[in-house]
Amino acid sequence: MTQSNMSSHLARKSGTSRALHAAPWLVALCLPLIVDANTSGNLAYCLLWAFSAVGLAAMWGYGGILSFGQTAFFGLSGYSYGIFTLNYGDIWFESWLGLGVGLMVSVVVAALIGYMIFYGGIKGVFIGIVTLSVTLVLETFMSQTAGPQWAIGEARLNGYNGMGGMAPLTIPWPGGPLTLENASFYYLVLALLIVVYAVMRRLLDGTFGLTLIAIRENPQRAEMLGVDIRRHQLLVFVLGCTLGGLSGALYTIWGSYITPSTMGLTAAAMPVIWVATSGRKTIGGTIFGTALLVWLSQNLAVYGSQYALILLGAILLIVVLAAPEGLLPFVTRQLKRLSGPARDGTHQRTACLKQEEGKS
Repeated sequence: MTQSNMSSHLARKSGTSRALHAAPWLVALCLPLIVDANTSGNLAYCLLWAFSAVGLAAMWGYGGILSFGQTAFFGLSGYSYGIFTLNYGDIWFESWLGLGVGLMVSVVVAALIGYMIFYGGIKGVFIGIVTLSVTLVLETFMSQTAGPQWAIGEARLNGYNGMGGMAPLTIPWPGGPLTLENASFYYLVLALLIVVYAVMRRLLDGTFGLTLIAIRENPQRAEMLGVDIRRHQLLVFVLGCTLGGLSGALYTIWGSYITPSTMGLTAAAMPVIWVATSGRKTIGGTIFGTALLVWLSQNLAVYGSQYALILLGAILLIVVLAAPEGLLPFVTRQLKRLSGPARDGTHQRTACLKQEEGKS
């Protein structure tokens, strides 16, 4: 193959790869045009959980940090948004400021917990135990805040019954503030998801991601090469937890409601199941797999929440036994394996035809 032919082949391959990556996003952009408003709102619900899953995929798939604390930051940001907007969220600017406050709470708490974990020498499975303990402590505490004395300004925490009545996100509009709901809220979540996907791909495919992989594979060797292991682990932990907080704030905005059950044991296991099933080393696969699993769980929950848990448990069992790298990477690899012989046969026939033409 000549150099020009090789260049054109690589260009076609690169263009095909970009088209394949762009296709799901184009489909997602068109969905509200073919479904009703309620369905758009439900689709936004399925997508908003993907931020938490992407954060865990970055920690676990690249940094080797298995955390059960995503729902802790989910709840922290959700409650922070609710408390702020119930006290100050009368205008559109303050509702967006509440979203920023919720994320900042996650950043600060994640930095404190991460510092104690990584600079305190906690490693391996004990990180999962510590983060799960933090999650359960927060759930237990918030469940005990039912009395009238548990109020922050105008915001009553209401214990296990949850906190509701939070202001939605709005944007200024000529005829008055426009509330982001259903299709408009779906597009907000999708836009944020596209930004997060692009940033995470650039970050994890670059030097930072390669350094995390080196730490995951051999921390001693990485440290000998001069890598500050604890700093990189802390950074990816804070980043992942903040994305979990973004899911929590968007969930609270979506339903104007949040309860301590969002930080329970079952909730804490969900991101792990989504990421393990989708493939913890692929950001795009994690987004797609999480949205699909949440959609399946939501539909099965109509018949009873136990059916959704049984399905997710069965999927996790299959993944652990048959496809430990995740179902989506497993299916992709099998399709490539099946198409490989056909492609090789085509190349061989083409080469034979060229040889015959040369002889003639």
